[in-house]
Formats: sequence, C-alpha cells, structure tokens
Amino acid sequence: MIQPKQHGAVRVWSLPTGPLQENAVLVAGAQNEGFLFDPGDDAERILALVRGAGVTVRGILLTHAHFDHIGAVQPLREALGVPVWLHPADLPLYRLGAASAARWNLPFSQPADPEHELRGGQTFTAGDLTLTVRELPGHSPGHVVFVGDGVVVAGDTLFQGGIGRTDLPGGNHRQLLAGITRELLSLPDDVAVYPGHGPATTVGAERRSNPFLR
Repeated sequence: MIQPKQHGAVRVWSLPTGPLQENAVLVAGAQNEGFLFDPGDDAERILALVRGAGVTVRGILLTHAHFDHIGAVQPLREALGVPVWLHPADLPLYRLGAASAARWNLPFSQPADPEHELRGGQTFTAGDLTLTVRELPGHSPGHVVFVGDGVVVAGDTLFQGGIGRTDLPGGNHRQLLAGITRELLSLPDDVAVYPGHGPATTVGAERRSNPFLR
C-alpha cells in the first residue's frame, strides 16, 4: 500500500501507471474526501489504492487529455460512480485517445466524453479540501493545474528538473514557459508539485535548479 505524503491537512498519493509510468494522483483532506486526478492505466490498482486509503472520491479531474492520462477513466468513473471534468480545449485530444495509443501499439479503452468542463478560477471542494483550477496550456491546448493548500497537481507542465514536451500537436513551448512562470513560480517555495511523470518536487527546488527555467 502506497503511503500518502502529508502537507498540513492535505494528503497526496501518487501511483505510476501503465507503460509510460504516468502518475495517477489521489488528493484528500482531513475528512477523507477528495478527488482522483489523471487515472492513466491500471484501473484495478488505482481502485485498490482509493479503497485502501479510505477516501471518498467526489470526482475525476483531468489535467489534460493525452491518452496516457485517461486510459483508466471509464472503469473508474463507473466503479466510483463519479463524474469527469476536462477543459473543453482538450476534448479533441480526449476523443483521439484510442487512435493516439494505437500509434504506440498500446492497448487503450476509449472513455465516454467527460460530464463537465473545467475553467480557470473554478474551485472544487470535498469536505475540508479546496482546490482551484489554473489554466496552463502549452503541453496541450487545454492543460490545467490544480492548486491546493501547500500542493499543486501539475500534470505534464513542470517536472523534477524538466518541463512538459511541446512537440506534440497543440504544443507551444513559449506558452508553456510563460504559464509555468505565471501559475506555478508565483506560488511559495515550499508548495509540493505532483507531476504527471516522475517524482514529486517543490516550487522552490525547480525555481533554483530546473535548467529549463533559467
């Protein structure tokens, strides 16, 4: 059982899934209510994590719609009985999930469309947990990040020592860098960053040492 990282009252679990080792992220407050982010693959392992953690999931929130971040959406929305949120600018990518995965010769179950749209400034609450949406395109047209008390679910924007790739359709390197500066580097240094791939980091560590941000 993966143990959560504690950030004040906020607990975060990060589980690498699938052949691309995409991080599915579970975030909950002290009242054991929360949200599931980017369930990319390995639905049964993610479901076991949620149940083992005892968290009541109130929704599936997607940072963006590349296939490695949405491959377990359909079985998990059904198992948990919750809706899915996605920024509308990424809906075309979402609907191309199966075709994109096929280019890598990877198995993929195309999920039904999201129930709800994400917008910048939107707030999500579950018990005592509050998260705010910030739009940060560049890796994909509708990429967003979710900022909570001491944590940010960053998707494929900012990594430990790296940034999201911008050579995929809809990518924009300058836009991504500007968004990271505006939406992430404006946060306090001790805010924990949970990326879509690789280990967690902090805003301060990336501000000081990330070669892409110099």
